[in-house]
Amino acid sequence: MSEMITADLVDLDLSAETKEAAARALAERMVTLGRVTDLEGFLADVAAREAQMPTGLDGGIGIPHCRSEHVTEPTLGFGRSAAGIDFGAPDGPADLIFLIAAPAGADDAHLTILSSLARQLMNAEFTSALRAVDDAAAAAALIRGDESPAAAASTVPEGTESADGSKNSVAVSAAASADTATGTTTDTTDTTSDTTADAGASGERPFRIVAVTSCPTGIAHTYMAAESLENAGREAGVEVVVETQGSAGFTRLDPAVIAAADGVIFAHDVPVRDKDRFAGKPTVDVGVKAGINKPAELITEVRGKAARGEVSAGSAPGTPVERSGDSAEGYGTKLRKWLMSGVSYMVPFVAAGGLLIALGFAIGGYKINKAPSVMDHFMWLQADSWGALFFQIGVVSFGFLVPVLAGYIAYGMADRPGLVPGFVGGAISLTINAGFLGGLAAGLIAGGVVIGIQKVKIPASLRGIMPVVVIPLISAAIVGFLMFVVIGKPIASAQKGMTDWLNGLTGTNAVLLGALLGLMMCFDLGGPVNKVAYTFATAGIAVASPSDSAMKIMAAVMAAGMVPPLAMALATTVRGRLFTQTERENGKAAWVLGASFISEGAIPFAAADPLRVIPSAMVGGAVTGSLSMAFGATLRAPHGGIFVVPLIGNPFLYLIAIAAGVCVTTALVVVLKGMRKQAPEGTGAGVADTAIAAKVDSKEPVAA
Repeated sequence: MSEMITADLVDLDLSAETKEAAARALAERMVTLGRVTDLEGFLADVAAREAQMPTGLDGGIGIPHCRSEHVTEPTLGFGRSAAGIDFGAPDGPADLIFLIAAPAGADDAHLTILSSLARQLMNAEFTSALRAVDDAAAAAALIRGDESPAAAASTVPEGTESADGSKNSVAVSAAASADTATGTTTDTTDTTSDTTADAGASGERPFRIVAVTSCPTGIAHTYMAAESLENAGREAGVEVVVETQGSAGFTRLDPAVIAAADGVIFAHDVPVRDKDRFAGKPTVDVGVKAGINKPAELITEVRGKAARGEVSAGSAPGTPVERSGDSAEGYGTKLRKWLMSGVSYMVPFVAAGGLLIALGFAIGGYKINKAPSVMDHFMWLQADSWGALFFQIGVVSFGFLVPVLAGYIAYGMADRPGLVPGFVGGAISLTINAGFLGGLAAGLIAGGVVIGIQKVKIPASLRGIMPVVVIPLISAAIVGFLMFVVIGKPIASAQKGMTDWLNGLTGTNAVLLGALLGLMMCFDLGGPVNKVAYTFATAGIAVASPSDSAMKIMAAVMAAGMVPPLAMALATTVRGRLFTQTERENGKAAWVLGASFISEGAIPFAAADPLRVIPSAMVGGAVTGSLSMAFGATLRAPHGGIFVVPLIGNPFLYLIAIAAGVCVTTALVVVLKGMRKQAPEGTGAGVADTAIAAKVDSKEPVAA
């Protein structure tokens, strides 16, 4: 592999006036060398990353960067601007611009090199040498580490004018920059060492801090913040040990180091992994740029908290819902996330169990549920034995559905302490025939009980046994009492009433229900409304012997969910000129995704044109859902698309229902798109739509 930066990737007279122009100028050099395959696509990725958070740093540095599928190998471009370019840094424009281009699957070795560069940018001697060097090859060697800043300084004549207009030599500039940055003489390291030595001689150990740094890309800011904190710690006579959670992976801090720490600093823009390791200590929690720009203030702040005995609320491990969203979200949003937490863990059990049961019926016939236990009777060469085996494994898998649902709803609310009462409540729900509704209630109650217990102030001596003894004991007892004695019977009655209502659905009522479920499945294409309809359907078949109505509902839901991606695939085939090139490519994939019952296959189209695509998809989904119910199609498997058609009751009519919905949606999309004036191929609007659609389709973060 070629070197990451060469003289051809260096522009010491960068004339760009904006950050976009600067990125383009450096990216064009990468294209010329074959390191970037698609200039516009790559620049779109750079712009998307820049939109997340400005990449300007104090000290006149701009470091735009991204991961991109258009990059062939890790590459670094460097430009020096005499006028300065605004990259959003608090202290003004940047004159040193580094464009980091990392492939979507960059290897650890190159990411390590990039992290070393990020740390070097915190070195005033290094940046001063870059400002003064007058040869592109020497600048590339300096950045690669082939040449030291001191050696680079010796190649610049005394009095040569640097990029900032000064006449001093590089060595003098470096020393002056270091003094300015630290407010001390150039003997800072010795002074810090003496301070630490004096502390050890007097029997006082230095204040100890552990820190975690991370940024969205994990390439630059992660390591720059680490270097900045470590430097500030040395200056303050404080021990700072940093865990960099970057793209090259991370090595967890030794638990003994964490235990001995007096305080914690989180400088991050993405969630800290395994954050609960640091619970119970004075904590400062900030963005990664604060770790770069004001490390001394962060150290002072955490020392102040430790002196006051203050344990920040942020030091406690947040719940899974809090870790995945905004802590200021309303209760309605959190409730939805709590429920989706349980559903997301339940769905794999539904898929595995349902498909196994359906396979058992397919092999052994519909009387296979009466077969004896395979422990007592299993013949290797008999199809019925294998059918019974699959059926009985599936039934066991289904037995976990309600406990898993309840347990992980409580987990979403209260983290791991919620698992025990949640699972206990879910199991009780099965015992008293409260079913799916009982599991929902048990999970919410369990999470609420644990949260209430955690708010009670307890002696320090009992804190160690709270998670493993006290919380499980008290919460399980409370949840069990409420489920058995107080709310279990009313919920069981409600569950029976709903089951009886579904069993009684016939004619027009069934068709209307199918249309409603079809609308819900196509409204947000895998979002909360879609998941509500899907969960409603899977809950009905999550028993050993589901009713005929429940299997009709499952069939209608799966059929409607297949419509949007199949319709978009058909539309791009019959009227391709109405779609961008990227959308036409996405249409090819949508055939497979739709056939597999993956509604998300239509998301790229809905994201690019929601007002035309989503209503069209909803109409087609409603048609399919109502026809499926009218035809009496049944389905025991909760997933599988066309691959489980042999397991469907009335399969021919079922496929007709899907085809009808696909045709309706396709026709509506083509008509609605045809009514608008099309942007010429290759215009700016088309490029933007293409970039957005490509991002959504690949399910990459919009910003790397």
